[in-house]
Amino acid sequence: MDNASARNLWGDYLDTHLEDVFVDTPKVTHFCDNKKDANTCAKLIVSNIKKATSHSLLGLQYRNEKLPKKGDFTIVTDWAGKAQCIVRTTEVKLKPFFSIDDDFAEIEGEGDKSLASWKKTHWEYYQRELEPFERLPRESMIVVCEKFEKVFQR
Repeated sequence: MDNASARNLWGDYLDTHLEDVFVDTPKVTHFCDNKKDANTCAKLIVSNIKKATSHSLLGLQYRNEKLPKKGDFTIVTDWAGKAQCIVRTTEVKLKPFFSIDDDFAEIEGEGDKSLASWKKTHWEYYQRELEPFERLPRESMIVVCEKFEKVFQR
């Protein structure tokens, strides 16, 4: 783990959770593709408002990233890379974009938590994400719906 603040946060977590000492090294990441949204999402997670995220399957495939799985740890950082908290994945489901529902939009915790807001902001994000690969989002594209719980913060 290259990020010193993430390494320190993970070490603090392991000091009181020896049962997790042999789990895979957590992914270290910020949410979103810009400073404002990344910092907002980190604050929402720390505040226990944001409890889910949604990746485009196509984006993960193009970037050669693994699918999240139940039990994965992630160290959430702000845009600058400062570790904010640790979350653990509790559920992963693959769904077409058109089938995302109000309940999932609400637990994502962003904007006004409505499905209309979720669809607008995520559609715009998926457009930016897929543009370098000369792809466009579609209503039928698969979204990786990941739920998580915050397990540690200082």
